Amino acid sequence: MEVGKKGSNKMIIGIVLAVLTFWLFASSMVNIIPAIQADLGISLGTLNIAISITSLFSGMFIVAAGGISDRTGRKKLTFLGLHLSIIGSLCLVLAQSAPLLIVGRIIQGISAACIMPATIALVKSCFDGKERQRALSYWSFGSWGGASACALIGGAIATYMGWRWIFILSIVISLIAMYLLKDIAESKAEQPSNSKFDFAGLLIFIFIMLALNLTITRGHEFGWTSPLTIALISITIIGTVIFFLVEIKKKSKFIEFSLFKSKAYTGAVTSNFLQSAIGGTVVVANTYVQLARGFTAFQTGLLTIGNLVAVLIMIRVGEKIMQKVGARKPMIAASIITPLGISLTALTFLPDSAYIITVFLGFMLSGIGLGLYATPSMDTAVVNTPEDKVGVASGIYKMSSSLGFSFGIAISTAIYGVIVATGNMELAASAGIMVNIAFAIPSLIFIMLTIPDNEGKKITELSVVDGEDEKSLVLNSGT
Repeated sequence: MEVGKKGSNKMIIGIVLAVLTFWLFASSMVNIIPAIQADLGISLGTLNIAISITSLFSGMFIVAAGGISDRTGRKKLTFLGLHLSIIGSLCLVLAQSAPLLIVGRIIQGISAACIMPATIALVKSCFDGKERQRALSYWSFGSWGGASACALIGGAIATYMGWRWIFILSIVISLIAMYLLKDIAESKAEQPSNSKFDFAGLLIFIFIMLALNLTITRGHEFGWTSPLTIALISITIIGTVIFFLVEIKKKSKFIEFSLFKSKAYTGAVTSNFLQSAIGGTVVVANTYVQLARGFTAFQTGLLTIGNLVAVLIMIRVGEKIMQKVGARKPMIAASIITPLGISLTALTFLPDSAYIITVFLGFMLSGIGLGLYATPSMDTAVVNTPEDKVGVASGIYKMSSSLGFSFGIAISTAIYGVIVATGNMELAASAGIMVNIAFAIPSLIFIMLTIPDNEGKKITELSVVDGEDEKSLVLNSGT
């Protein structure tokens, strides 16, 4: 049964809380590495895997979860994700060594894979026009805002209550979200009777992503010319070729390539991956400040207050700008401002006082960029999607975010780990941060080539016309 356009503020709050279980609580791992390492005695390499593996598993399964939500129901997948979030958080609360910690992080990743595309699809099912954009802005508060707040809130909890309390609170938030969403009517798309899920494509994709992630995170430890590393690289390359050869011939694909016929959707997805990869460098910045400058997790989190405030303000500002001038201009501005802000955190040669001020300003600038980017990018992706594929399309969009963040973390921490082993922590942090800034250039290029002028304005004007089907309006808008 398809939900009518009957969204409510209660529903929005429930969805935001569901999204926070990943972006606020699960993501708090980026700021509590020293605390967990001291408590559990786990190596830095293992902790880097534990951090990045959540986003990796989220990215790997999010498209599958989006397709399943279209078939079986978006509410059902949201609740499955919340139950998994509780289980994953409980594993972390009880963890005394690496295995249970990593298992919990994997479950959290699968939880996020269920929640993110399903909640985006629920928003599109229940809201229209400007109300949809408003709802997506609040969704972004949970996503981008949660990611910006995780260092501050997670750091405060870890410093004054203990890091396990982060995940106890995550369980509580999951329960509240389920209560707020319990009365939401189910939403699912009509599917052809012969539609089947592409498990083969999912399996190949998982092998590719795991091999690539292990190559990046452990290649230095394995040895770059060792048989194991060469085998992992070979699996990545050969697997990618096989994936495309197998998938392109199928009717029911794991990744629906037809969605990328829309230049705007392609631009939103690709730039989202690249922008998220830039954000992955925050792990290195936070770790460096604690280990080299003697900050507590809470003090480190205080440096990100400007980022949090900027993101929350600029998400709504970005929405209003998009409605007036379209998505292209704010997305271009964001792709310039975000890396500029992050690059300031790489100035590790500065003395303590100057570095603290510089880092604060850097995080604030990056928050302005991320907030400006969030709603225009997501709205561009959602409105360029047919109703029966919105779950899959949302899954691909959020897969790009999760995989970008995962590989951003993996690349920056790998560079940091290699150089810090030489004893030069300042150079290690600077290099680990700056290496991902390179993602900003292709992000800007993709946006300029794919996102048309006045995109958001055209769609907004068309989507509020009464009596018209939103899908046909989107098509008629020239997208």
